[in-house]
Amino acid sequence: MSLQSLTTKILPLTLAIGFLSCAYAEDTVTPAIKGVADKGTKVEFIKDGFDGTEGPIALKDGSVIFTETKANRITRIAPDNTTSTFLENTNGANGLAFNSVGELFAVQVQNPKVGIIYPQGKEKVLAEDFEGTPFQRPNDLVLAKNGGIYFTDIGTRVTPENPNPPTSNPGVFYISPKGDLKKIITDVERPNGVQLSTDEKTLFLANTAGEYVLSYKIAADGSISHKTNFAKLKGWSQTDSVWSSGADGLAVDEKGRLFVASNAGIEVFDTKGKELGIIPLPNKPQNLAFAGKDKKTLYVVGRGAAYKIPLKTAGFSGRAK
Repeated sequence: MSLQSLTTKILPLTLAIGFLSCAYAEDTVTPAIKGVADKGTKVEFIKDGFDGTEGPIALKDGSVIFTETKANRITRIAPDNTTSTFLENTNGANGLAFNSVGELFAVQVQNPKVGIIYPQGKEKVLAEDFEGTPFQRPNDLVLAKNGGIYFTDIGTRVTPENPNPPTSNPGVFYISPKGDLKKIITDVERPNGVQLSTDEKTLFLANTAGEYVLSYKIAADGSISHKTNFAKLKGWSQTDSVWSSGADGLAVDEKGRLFVASNAGIEVFDTKGKELGIIPLPNKPQNLAFAGKDKKTLYVVGRGAAYKIPLKTAGFSGRAK
């Protein structure tokens, strides 16, 4: 191979590595968002190199855990930014939720199912198919105070690794406190992050393929109605002729404001869906959660990296997330 040919091959890689290093080296800061963030607050880079980054959730000791879906484990980030393994062999756990007695619920993608994965010895499968049709790619979940569980199945899609997937069956499901499973949403292209309002009267749903975060009213029996385009996303953009908002993880703070991971960064909305501001990230975020002793630290994971941002507002105290 000639020196010119070798240079032609190496130079783009060198530039790419340089840009990646700059993305982590340069300080990213927040804009002023009333009640949420002071102008110039640093977005702190914690670490990269994780194998899949999803499902962050707070622990009572002030740390946070998140799922490395591809690595089949859950990783813990301590308040001092050190990392350690929290749980191995998670069946590809993605979204997480804790109940009041410390049982950890997860949607799992390796052998698709929903259930309890921790403490060890207390594992339990809650659902692995709907009316005989196996789940495809369970993505996120939220646990209501009454024990009801809302979770999403993002379905299949064409990728270089999976050019001919089976028919996609995306949807949102509800497992009642008694264990009854219902499919409650069937008309959303790529249902992703799911969250409850602080009073649990509203269900929020991120549609990765859509321009809006959706909202639904929740009835006493857990059923939903009144689908609404709750918040318009600035992340709505076109890549390789495909339009997407990149809407993924959702979190709420103590005032009921909604935080959305999207192509634009972390988009923040008030309780009426009005945009309050966008927190930029070096890498496109996938999911987020409030943690720390006072829950005033927003942890964000995405594309193999983790960050944290000190905020003026605290996350909702009524749930771990």
